[in-house]
Amino acid sequence: MELDVAAITPVPETDLDFDNGSFDSASFASQTLSSWQNLAAVIDHTLLKPEATLEQVENLCDEAIRYRFACAMVNPTWASTAVSLLSGTGVPVGVVIGFPLGATLPSTLRQEAAALTRLGARELDMVIPVGQLKSGNHHAVENTIRAAASMAHHQGAILKVILETCLLSVEEKLRGAEIAINAGADFLKTSTGFSTGGATAADVALLRGVAGGRCGVKASGGIRTLNDARIMLDAGANRLGASASVGIVRELGAD
Repeated sequence: MELDVAAITPVPETDLDFDNGSFDSASFASQTLSSWQNLAAVIDHTLLKPEATLEQVENLCDEAIRYRFACAMVNPTWASTAVSLLSGTGVPVGVVIGFPLGATLPSTLRQEAAALTRLGARELDMVIPVGQLKSGNHHAVENTIRAAASMAHHQGAILKVILETCLLSVEEKLRGAEIAINAGADFLKTSTGFSTGGATAADVALLRGVAGGRCGVKASGGIRTLNDARIMLDAGANRLGASASVGIVRELGAD
């Protein structure tokens, strides 16, 4: 059965009201952009390039502490380092799993989630099994996400599910988003930043339309300026992923 895209247009009601399933994008964006501190608090400060060095990870964590970003997001190999550097600061560590292809076995995702949360990661970002979704194997998609979500939640962590929207049709985006929410996603996320495109305002609005206030929406991929951040917040994002985080908050007055 075809999904009605018009039927999922966001209808702002309140800021973040997960009890009645509503989200007011305009109000949230206005509040978030009222200070650089508020903006920093919704940005995942990210370093996921494969050639990242220890020095760069250390710098990422120093910046996360200085600007109080939502989390420091790293690859699994740097998880223990980031946890050690951020211990006692109140800044959580985020780690990607099943990244960036979305072609990992559910058992492997569970093992990754278990190992990383034991190390101290508090946020996990996984890629939806893109090929399974495009093949219409929705049961496999849901089982894969649920495997990671259940382990993350058991360990007190949250799970963000990356749809890699640039590879999906509108129907697939809608279906994938609904499956992810049903499987326990805490956030729907647009992109890895490693595929053919990044976040777009249209995709963020579409994901917020599906999510309402049931879960968060994270825009990532190609967010490099304050204006980019503003566009994504206006569209319905309540979390941003960026490697240009420091430059973005400096545009709003951080020093």
